[in-house]
Amino acid sequence: MAEIGLPKRWHTREDSGLVLDRDLNWLHDGERITHPKIIEAFNAGLVPTDDGRFQLRIGNDWAYVTVEGAAYRVNAIDTDDARVYLRLSDRTGEALDPATLRLGEDGVLTARVKAGRAGARFSREAQFALGQLLAPERGAWVLRLPKATISVPIDPSTLG
Repeated sequence: MAEIGLPKRWHTREDSGLVLDRDLNWLHDGERITHPKIIEAFNAGLVPTDDGRFQLRIGNDWAYVTVEGAAYRVNAIDTDDARVYLRLSDRTGEALDPATLRLGEDGVLTARVKAGRAGARFSREAQFALGQLLAPERGAWVLRLPKATISVPIDPSTLG
């Protein structure tokens, strides 16, 4: 909010004042956006661009957004006999690329999504569900599915 005597800040497509923070909270000019329908629309409209930035696209309008960490949340996982699928915060789904799975210093799993152009941070529920598929095998961790055993690049010592 502009203070008395200070000029109002004008936003452009290049400088929208919109930020998706490390905890996947939407902010505008430093103030948290809390309305569920706005958050849902923003999550659905977030798109990685070819130059590594992110745009928020709603209808015919768009603006660049600052993304401080992962751009998407993995809300849930699904599996079939040989693959794991991620349900993302933008209401899309895609197959997990197991080679991109990482465990952050904060103990939260992340993976690359959108053809490797964006990061996704696992929710607690999704991380727990994926953890149910993890098993130790020959000094490493694998995802065990009915018809596949998939290696994951997670240091075995980090999962104790």
